[in-house]
Amino acid sequence: MGQLCGRCMQLLRDFVALVQKMSSELVHSIKECLALISECSCLKQNGSKTRQLYKPVLQPHERVTAQEFLQQIERGFEMSPLGKDPLEALRILAFSENPGLQQSAALYYLHMSQHMNVPLPAEHLEPFYALLRSADLEVQQVSSLSLVNFLLEGNIDKEMVVQMGLLEPILDLLESEDPTVQCNSCACTMTLAVSESNREAIGAARGVTPLLSLANSYDPRVQQNAVGAILNLTQSERIQLVLCKEGALPVLTLLLESPDSEVQYYSCAALSNIAANAQHHEAMLRIGDRFLLRTLISLLSSSVDKKVSSQACVCLRNLATRADTQAKLVAKDVLPRLCSLLVSSSEDVRRAAVALLWVLSQYPHNQDPLVCTELLQSLGMLLSVHTTDHVIAGHAACIIENLNLSKNRQRIIESPCVEGLLQTMLSIDIQEDSLHYVTLCLAELAKQEGATLRMVKWIDEPLTKRLVRLAGQREHTETSFRAASIIQHMIDHVRDNEDSIMSRRQILL
Repeated sequence: MGQLCGRCMQLLRDFVALVQKMSSELVHSIKECLALISECSCLKQNGSKTRQLYKPVLQPHERVTAQEFLQQIERGFEMSPLGKDPLEALRILAFSENPGLQQSAALYYLHMSQHMNVPLPAEHLEPFYALLRSADLEVQQVSSLSLVNFLLEGNIDKEMVVQMGLLEPILDLLESEDPTVQCNSCACTMTLAVSESNREAIGAARGVTPLLSLANSYDPRVQQNAVGAILNLTQSERIQLVLCKEGALPVLTLLLESPDSEVQYYSCAALSNIAANAQHHEAMLRIGDRFLLRTLISLLSSSVDKKVSSQACVCLRNLATRADTQAKLVAKDVLPRLCSLLVSSSEDVRRAAVALLWVLSQYPHNQDPLVCTELLQSLGMLLSVHTTDHVIAGHAACIIENLNLSKNRQRIIESPCVEGLLQTMLSIDIQEDSLHYVTLCLAELAKQEGATLRMVKWIDEPLTKRLVRLAGQREHTETSFRAASIIQHMIDHVRDNEDSIMSRRQILL
């Protein structure tokens, strides 16, 4: 078999560089390059019987195809890049044993992935199998990158990629020693794992183990994409079991301390998904003598990226289903950190923090520590500032209701919570479930003389009209009843005060 000389190899390298640049002289240079190679003696057989035993590196039909392919590019690449003729040429180039021709096909796909915004027909996925399987590193790099581009732009059906048999070569590339190939194959896997059926296919093809290995990569791009792929896979309960069996929990827990905020977020979100399944709690809390709890609490600091803090709250909320876990959270001074998050500029952080507080407030042994001045002040301010946030309103009202025990009632009445609930009731739409909890909490507080007094002081014309409208509507009967109850308690309070004043006047007279 003829061997390319050094000069021809350099010409091919120049050819690849020119295709990448896509300069105005591309077509002319490619044709000149191939013409020079075809005329070189290194590709001509020397008549020896030994040489005749091998096929030439550049097959005759491949040379013809390459020339026709260049002519099609010259006639107008942009006009019909997905036509039948280009596809046939791509198949021949992609399945060639000549790395240079494979590089041409890979670069053609890369250009399409960067400049086209139309769906790629399923038949165009077939050449990818050969390109991803290529022994040439550059072909692997370019073809995997073009596939990532197509997937990210939504120009390839994700399920079709797996159906066309491309998952196996993609997962094989995870074990490449080249960081670029690793990065691209992880990105492909991460994007494919958005689909439920693809997640199951990745798990069945044993794609979990190499991803866990790459999650410890020293290359930040590889690590990000590997952990991102694991995050998407954790949406499957079956693959959660596989991940835990393969040792994912310690890996993800240690990644919470990564200096890369994206890696922190992905690993924390993956742990949150796993923690949503109570059967994993024991294993998660057993790591390093509750090292996971301590690390998650440390991520509630205001200095941590807001996305990470928010996700840490979610993970803790999912883990806090048992009384002993909740007791440990409260004992580790989680409350001051959550109070600081309630005033965060991030809506997600505020919502995640108040949701975690709501879970903690449901258990009686936590209620005494929660009824502190700092928390009640923070909840009152949160309600007053974010009056239209139905998520915050609902959770905050439930927290106050859970803490509204006889021994705590006076502290709640003296806090800004009553005013915050009134302002929220004025702003929340009647269709929102949170209004149900706000009126429930106010109706319970209105039974106490001190709370009613504060309500009367804060009530104004807009609040009065709102209560009357709520009491008069019939669609939400429970809300109507509670609004009427609040009105009645305030009327009784005013009447009692008036009777008391009249009695004093009669005594004085």
